[in-house]
Amino acid sequence: MHDLLAKLPFGPWRDAGPIVSVLRLSGVIGQVGPLSRGLTLAGMAGLIERAFAVKKQAAVALVVNSPGGSPVQSALIAKRIRDLATEKNVPVLAFCEDAAASGGYWLACAADEIWADESSIVGSIGVVSSSFGAHEFIQRYGIERRVYTAGDKKVLLDPFSPEREDGVAHLKAIQAEIHDAFKTMVRTRRGARLAGSEEELFSGAFWAGRRALELGLIDGIGDLRTILRGRYGEKLRLRVVQEDRRWFRRIGFRVESLPNQIASELPTAALAAVEERALWSRYGL
Repeated sequence: MHDLLAKLPFGPWRDAGPIVSVLRLSGVIGQVGPLSRGLTLAGMAGLIERAFAVKKQAAVALVVNSPGGSPVQSALIAKRIRDLATEKNVPVLAFCEDAAASGGYWLACAADEIWADESSIVGSIGVVSSSFGAHEFIQRYGIERRVYTAGDKKVLLDPFSPEREDGVAHLKAIQAEIHDAFKTMVRTRRGARLAGSEEELFSGAFWAGRRALELGLIDGIGDLRTILRGRYGEKLRLRVVQEDRRWFRRIGFRVESLPNQIASELPTAALAAVEERALWSRYGL
């Protein structure tokens, strides 16, 4: 419709400014619980497609606010954004809010330029796995752990058994592979703009906006509206791409069964909320 109107010799649309689609990437990456949906390609694919569907738009802006999460989902979402950016020949700009850390920074690297606030947390280019050891606790209370496997490495990281050296070594090898993939993504997307040493950049450390700029992890300090209006003019039109607000339908609830479904999911949801809170707290947020 906009293309048709633009061809007419009269009307206010003749003076309409450029369009930039705005896509928000907010929250933990991956499946985090039944009552809180994290960022996954399955959940974001439709929104990403819609963000790039507008013809002759000036750019797509990503608003990133994530402490990280699943490296697989980070890679899948970032790849889909890059594929469409190349296909549609549309520049992509990322704007970091509270955090673009770990997988959140992976998402930001899908953009051609990255901007952040002075207080944004940026970086954390590393891989972490966490668990607990409860074998002494269950022994103290006379609980016997029984595990039967076919394959001597089927249970390498059982939290109810003493830690195994081969299990730790195996986990670290996997972490190194994932870390290499992350580093390759950053090197490929940031290229010569990276200013810090690899030992510092890829140590898993994170920084506030000014230091991230010095290290070449971002391209500037600024917010979405200011940067985009400065680039595309005061007549800029921001097209916010939003998901279905009918949240009962979106997360699979039927209204008539809502009380029972919530009650059955509460324990899992509570654990997921604790895990999500721990991800944010890792960066002091």
